[in-house]
Amino acid sequence: MSYFYKHAMWRSNVMAPKVQKYGMYIDGEWVDSEAGKTIHVVNPSNEVTLATVPEGTREEAKAALDAAARAQPEWEDLAPLQRASYLHRIAGLIRRDRERLAGILTAEQGKPLYEARLEIDGSAANFEFYAEYARRIEGDVLPSDNPRQTVMILKLPIGVVASITPWNFPSATVARKLAPALITGNTVVTKPSSNTPLSTIELAKLAEEARLPKGVLNVVTGGGAEVGDELVTNRKTGLITMTGSTTAGKKIMERASNHVAKLILELGGKAPLIVWHDADMEWALRCAIWARFWNCGQTCICSERMYVDEKVRDRFVPAFVRMAKELRVGDPVDPATDIGPMVSKEERETSERFVEKAREEGGKILAGGSGPRRDGWFFAPTVIEGVPQESPLVQEEIFGPVVPVLGVDDFDEALDYANDSKYGLASYVFTKDNTRVMKAMHKIKFGECYINQVGPEQLQGAHTGFRESGLGAEGSKYGLECYTQLKTCYVDWSEKPDLPYLFPYRG
Repeated sequence: MSYFYKHAMWRSNVMAPKVQKYGMYIDGEWVDSEAGKTIHVVNPSNEVTLATVPEGTREEAKAALDAAARAQPEWEDLAPLQRASYLHRIAGLIRRDRERLAGILTAEQGKPLYEARLEIDGSAANFEFYAEYARRIEGDVLPSDNPRQTVMILKLPIGVVASITPWNFPSATVARKLAPALITGNTVVTKPSSNTPLSTIELAKLAEEARLPKGVLNVVTGGGAEVGDELVTNRKTGLITMTGSTTAGKKIMERASNHVAKLILELGGKAPLIVWHDADMEWALRCAIWARFWNCGQTCICSERMYVDEKVRDRFVPAFVRMAKELRVGDPVDPATDIGPMVSKEERETSERFVEKAREEGGKILAGGSGPRRDGWFFAPTVIEGVPQESPLVQEEIFGPVVPVLGVDDFDEALDYANDSKYGLASYVFTKDNTRVMKAMHKIKFGECYINQVGPEQLQGAHTGFRESGLGAEGSKYGLECYTQLKTCYVDWSEKPDLPYLFPYRG
């Protein structure tokens, strides 16, 4: 076994390990692409190739869907407790391999090892959380309008689920989709991001070790234009669950409309963070720094714009800038590192374009603005002041460690500015005034509102978005329900049934 697999603390300044070769997991078998093409997985901290994965084809996506469709009836016929036993075993294996999985996650995605460990913990927790729903997939028994009849509403599996996952949380996101899909009796074909496919493949290996029946979980690696499109448009797909950009989500909606597949879409975000003068300033500062810069700002619920009460702006903003400058950017496996690299050169260039746009608009760069290192896709925490509400920095998702700061002098105006967005995923408000707290809870139009605290979201909370931030929910009992379809049964149990409106009418 290579150094890469033996040691989670693999550093970017040592000799690179041998490039690993991975396969796709289809119908319980590990296979290469018949086309013979591969995708290189690159470590963003040093631009060294870690591994190769197959560049799957449309035909291989079809084969995975066929396998999932064949396996689904038998999987559905298991008692939920039997399905839960597999989820518990997978969770246990994830926890057993925590350090190894965290090392792989850090190597392919770039987040600090500390954050990677927490993500691996979250992956295991998702399987445990939904396994506990084995006895709680509840329907309804309702009275009928007619005597000696009963109305029952069942929650049944949808069938085959296509899961399309992003690169920013390549372990936790796939777990959050797989666990509720499997416990409710669905089978899954998942396509990970081509930037970070290793965490998903490693999870499939653990599912295989847990003896998950063949075809219940399938992993196909490849591009969205071919593999992704087949998963979305194939009539065997009953549900598409996707986390990604709003642009990609709209394309999926369009392509899936041909067979009216059910959709769960967690899309873009532009989270506002409001700091009012009566907030605990030290706490608000610490939270604001983390809310913007964790995972190098590459999180859908990251604070992407800040609104600071003018009464404390001169105190809060300089302190925020100072703390941003003190964040340690570097090798993500170094325990001293706060922020690792961005996931790719393209993502770093996107942040650079936003900074250049701010300069064109007359914005003032208070911190950062560029990459602090020559090797790797690093970008310094960047704080910008002096851009207007209509600026692209305030309106468009940046998805990098760049944040504009605006001053406001009225709380209602701050809420209006916060709601002035096509996105509506997460929001943050810091105030000790109960009236303002309640107003924010009811008036800020976002699927999540963190008041005097920050995320990430918890398993029992519904992760959902308003406006162009998505459809459906992830997490909680509401997320579980998205993986089911309702079936209403009208049961007549009388000895001599009779309905007054049957022909011939008796009027």
